[in-house]
Amino acid sequence: MSPRPKRLRRVSNPPVISGFKPYGGLAKAGKPQSVFLHLEEYEVLRLCDYENFNHHEAARVMNVSRPTLTRIYSKARAKIADALVTGKQIIIEGGKVYFDSEWYKCNGCGCLFNQPEKSVTPEKCTLCGDNSIVTYDPVDDPAPDARRSFSDICVCPACGYEKRHEHSRRCRDERCLVCGSRLMRKNNLPATDI
Repeated sequence: MSPRPKRLRRVSNPPVISGFKPYGGLAKAGKPQSVFLHLEEYEVLRLCDYENFNHHEAARVMNVSRPTLTRIYSKARAKIADALVTGKQIIIEGGKVYFDSEWYKCNGCGCLFNQPEKSVTPEKCTLCGDNSIVTYDPVDDPAPDARRSFSDICVCPACGYEKRHEHSRRCRDERCLVCGSRLMRKNNLPATDI
């Protein structure tokens, strides 16, 4: 029996630093040991210990249940204590989180992405590099599953040649085997082209 999948935890902003290193004392020879503090653990510490939220309020902010928040909080405190007592460095990274920031949609490939730095507006798509991006609001999206609205077929707009889309490559970087034109994602073509 497999465990239930983890829900994404909401994090307001990425931390301003990526970790701490101990100094002083007798350092052990070789590579220093590390404690990895996940981003959701950092966020729980920030909300409960820095912002002084109670567990119920912090759980609502992070979009998790109160018992889940309490487990994350307990793990985070144990990791911090381990690092302080044993002299390990703390690295803040990882975890199953999403940042509470603006979401954007690429009109070129349909990719949805966010920008963790709230003050910076992205200029191009993180996947295909296209600069035709718009602010994404799931409430205004007519398709209930907008992320799957683009087909897995690359097509030639000149001759109609089709091939299966390779997810590691952009369609426009592929050439038609028949006429040599650049390929496009099938759903991106105007209805009159095919």
